[in-house]
Amino acid sequence: MEPVASSTIVTLRDVAAASGVSISTASRALDERTASRSAAAAHVRKVAEELGYRRNSFASGLRRGETRTLGVLVPRLSDTVMALMFEEIERAASSRGYFAMVATSGDDPNDERRAAETLLDRNVDGLILATARLDDELPRSLRERKVAHALVLRTDGVSPSALGDDEVGGYLAVRHLIDLGHSDIAVVTGPSFTSSGIARLAGARKALTEAHLTAREDWIITGGYGIENGFSAGEALLGHEPRPTAIFAANDNLAMGVMAAAHRHDLKIGADLALVGYNDTPLAARLPTPLTSVHVPLDQIARTAIDLIVEPGTEPPLRKSMPTLIPRESSGARRVSDGRK
Repeated sequence: MEPVASSTIVTLRDVAAASGVSISTASRALDERTASRSAAAAHVRKVAEELGYRRNSFASGLRRGETRTLGVLVPRLSDTVMALMFEEIERAASSRGYFAMVATSGDDPNDERRAAETLLDRNVDGLILATARLDDELPRSLRERKVAHALVLRTDGVSPSALGDDEVGGYLAVRHLIDLGHSDIAVVTGPSFTSSGIARLAGARKALTEAHLTAREDWIITGGYGIENGFSAGEALLGHEPRPTAIFAANDNLAMGVMAAAHRHDLKIGADLALVGYNDTPLAARLPTPLTSVHVPLDQIARTAIDLIVEPGTEPPLRKSMPTLIPRESSGARRVSDGRK
C-alpha cells in the first residue's frame, strides 16, 4: 500500500476507504476505549498505521462529552514533593487512559481560582488540587458546580481527598525522638491554613502527651514549607540557650533549613541535635548526614485521587494512606539518660 504523502492529512474516511469498511466501522475499530479484537478491526488498525493516520482523540472526546484529560493544580513545581506528586498523578492517569496537565498557584487563592478556571476552560474531565486551604472557597465552589475533583496531600474535610495520614506521621516522628531518649523536643510545622501542617503538629503533640512531656509553646513554630522557613525556625530555636536537643520538621525542606542553621551554630546533626523530616524526598537519604524522615506513599495517593475522579461517589470520600518512619543518621543513637524528667 502506498503511504499518503507526509504533507497530506490522513482522514478517517481515507482509512475506511482503504480498509473497505464504512466510516463508522473504522471509527469503532480505532477507538481505544472500545477497540474490537476481531480480525476485521485488526485489519483496519494495520491499514491506519500504514497510511500514517493519527486519531484526533480530543475531538473524539468532545463528541462523547469528555476529553480524557485531567487538570492538576499545585502551589509550585519548585517544591520537590509537589513535583513528585504530579509525576505520580501523571503516571496513574496514564494507566487509566487519561492525560494530566499541570498549573501552579503559588499558594495564592486568587491565582488558584484563575488557574482552575483556565483548566476548566480547556474542558478537562476533572481537577486534582494539591492547593487546598482550610479557608479555601474553591473546593466548595467545585462541589456546588458539580465539577469532578479530588484533593491530594491536603484536605478541606469535605471534598473527596487522597492524602497521607498526617497525624499518624507526626506521631511517628516525635515518638521516634522520645524513644531515643529526648524530652526537649521542638516542632517546626507548615502553615496553619493547611490540613497537613495542623495534623502533623497534632500528631506530635499526641506523642508528647502520651510520654507525659509538656510541649514548650515557644518551641512550636509554624510557617511556610520552604527551606528558608526552616532556616529561620532553626535560628530561633538554636541561637540561644536553652535549646532543644531534638527537632521534628514537618517536611524535608524545613529539615534542610534547620540543618543549615545548626551548621551555622557549630552543632552536629545526629550528635548535638537529633532531627526528623517528613515526606522522605529522594535527597533525604543522600544528604551529608542522611535525614530520618517520614515516608508518604505518593504513588498510592495518586492512584486513589484518580479513582475518586473517574469513580465519583465512591466511599469513603476521604482516604488516608499510612506513612512509615525511615530512620537514618540525623536522629542519632539512643541517648544515655541524664536523670532529667
